[in-house]
Amino acid sequence: MGNDKRNQPAREEKKQDKGGQFYKSVWRWHLYAGVLVAPLLVLLAITGSVYLFKAEIENVLYADYYEVQAQEERVAVSEQLSEVNQLYPEAIIKSYRPGETDERSSEVKIDASGESLTVFINPYTGESLGELNNDDRIMDKIEEIHGELMAGTLGDRVVELAASWAVILIVTGLFLWFPKKMNGAGGVLFPRLRQGSKIRRRDLHVVPAFWLSAGLLFLIMTGLPWSGFWGTNFQTLATNTGEGYPPSVWVGNAPASDVETQDIAEVPWAAETLDVPLSSVQGLVPLSLDKVVEIADAEGVHPSYSVFIPQEPEGVYTLSAFPPKAQDEATIHIDQYSGAVLADYRYDNYGVIGKVVAWGITLHKGSQFGLINQLISLFICLGIIFVAVSGVYLWWKRKPKKSMGAPKAPPLFKTKSFLVLMVVLGLLFPLAGLSMVVVWLLDKLVFQHIPAMKRWLNA
Repeated sequence: MGNDKRNQPAREEKKQDKGGQFYKSVWRWHLYAGVLVAPLLVLLAITGSVYLFKAEIENVLYADYYEVQAQEERVAVSEQLSEVNQLYPEAIIKSYRPGETDERSSEVKIDASGESLTVFINPYTGESLGELNNDDRIMDKIEEIHGELMAGTLGDRVVELAASWAVILIVTGLFLWFPKKMNGAGGVLFPRLRQGSKIRRRDLHVVPAFWLSAGLLFLIMTGLPWSGFWGTNFQTLATNTGEGYPPSVWVGNAPASDVETQDIAEVPWAAETLDVPLSSVQGLVPLSLDKVVEIADAEGVHPSYSVFIPQEPEGVYTLSAFPPKAQDEATIHIDQYSGAVLADYRYDNYGVIGKVVAWGITLHKGSQFGLINQLISLFICLGIIFVAVSGVYLWWKRKPKKSMGAPKAPPLFKTKSFLVLMVVLGLLFPLAGLSMVVVWLLDKLVFQHIPAMKRWLNA
């Protein structure tokens, strides 16, 4: 009994030491994640804020192309295409999009002289309203910056890496925010603004970050399905577990095709890996686009749909609807000769994962619930900018002149609980996990052997 009492302070001290080591490790990696992620988070938040209002911005920018005076009758779709063929005799017509309202022009996408163009047609007169080069559309540039930094696959991976590290930033930040002793809500639920500049700076970063953490995590997790690495593997997992498209979408037998719908058309996320059927009767005159539009109307497809025109004799017409609300999505394949509907894939056909992702995407884009959705998402984006900037400012004011200011943490393998946490996060987000290994190797093989670098990093 006596020995137990004498050993108790030692146990308490050891326990506190372990807790301190864990805290320092979390703080150190939170700082690393913040310095790495903050600039990209600001960029993604800015471009995301703008893209939330894509429809409204484009309606102003392209009013001369979009707006038409409604009349009693529309000219046939074939006549609209004839106008395009006369203006661009060498062009390849890729898709047709009827206006979703009576006051909206039709759009015809073409490839002409190595350029991708959209020709706008007045559906009541059949006359062209002008053209836009698809590579020059402002909101498409914003989307490209937001998704891949205008750097293709490399940019996509960088954005995904930043998003993955942002999750680590949230997890470590919540641990640092969690009060060790509850002495009121100040500094926890609301910032303390009258207790000196140091406390004010700390609270203006920590408290808003706590309130925004759920919103930021939501935006990250609803954006990752679009990413090239994490998103592709997640989509494969969804399909292989039976939560992808079910056999019921096929009107006849499922095709033995190795072409996916995303290879021929822009379609909703849940339909990207849908196999493309083949038109069964070849050599006959293809169905007119007028008839395809009639089929779309008869099938009750949301008026925001586009028709992707087959470029091969065995190809199919593909109807794809990207409506504001997830439950109105549709992907339909139609035999180009007989007009038979070969596959009809709607929201109701989606598996659980497909439905969750569909809702996540429309909420992420701010379209699911209209203006209120846009304003909430805008608030989160602006909050992210504030938290990122305030975090960098807090670090800059705190850090010593000759070092990064990170606490000296124990060796990674001596803090088992922290190691487990990082391994779990690394497995969930492989690019982040790979970067952790790279950072650890750099620390062991490079930073530890360069005195100036070692002092700067407090390694």
